[in-house]
Amino acid sequence: MERVTDDSRTDPAPTPVTAPGNASDAPTAEGRSRAVLAVLPVVALVILVLDLVTKIVVVATIDPLRPVHIIGDTVTLRLVRNSGAAFSFATGYTWVLTIVAAAVVVGIIRFSGRLRSAWWAVGLGLVLGGALGNLVDRFFRSPGPLRGHVVDFVSVGWWPVFNVADSAVVCGAILLVALTVFGVEIDGTRTPSRQSSKRSADA
Repeated sequence: MERVTDDSRTDPAPTPVTAPGNASDAPTAEGRSRAVLAVLPVVALVILVLDLVTKIVVVATIDPLRPVHIIGDTVTLRLVRNSGAAFSFATGYTWVLTIVAAAVVVGIIRFSGRLRSAWWAVGLGLVLGGALGNLVDRFFRSPGPLRGHVVDFVSVGWWPVFNVADSAVVCGAILLVALTVFGVEIDGTRTPSRQSSKRSADA
């Protein structure tokens, strides 16, 4: 008796072998974007907490008439109530400075959606944390909301007295300027310099 074979039956397709370290194991672009976005609020929160804690300690322990000498008269801790901007500039325009600082905070928050660069996130986080630190003083310290005087306490040589928030704003601004100069964009891409562009055109 002749045996009939079923040629229509096919073997199942072989299961593809996934090599270790392939693209499926790498973090997605969305994951990297979220990680970068998380840097900004973390840096801002650290600066805000440091600023608030140091101001509370200084107000509670330092007499405005008796500065604490750290390095002779060059570096001292002295309690100063500042109605102006960072480093005591624009004294007497407290309410204007409050509105400007609030606008900076809102602008950074709205701008953060485009962040893809960790360095830009650090720079903006420093500026945001510093702006928030001084805004807390503007709203909650005497003589009243929008007119509150900022607590400054670090005095270095001839430089105007400043605080943690002021330092963060300046360092953040310097970092952002440096990133712009070196062609690092907020989305993580790099803009070639004029010289490298010229070389490429010549080639």
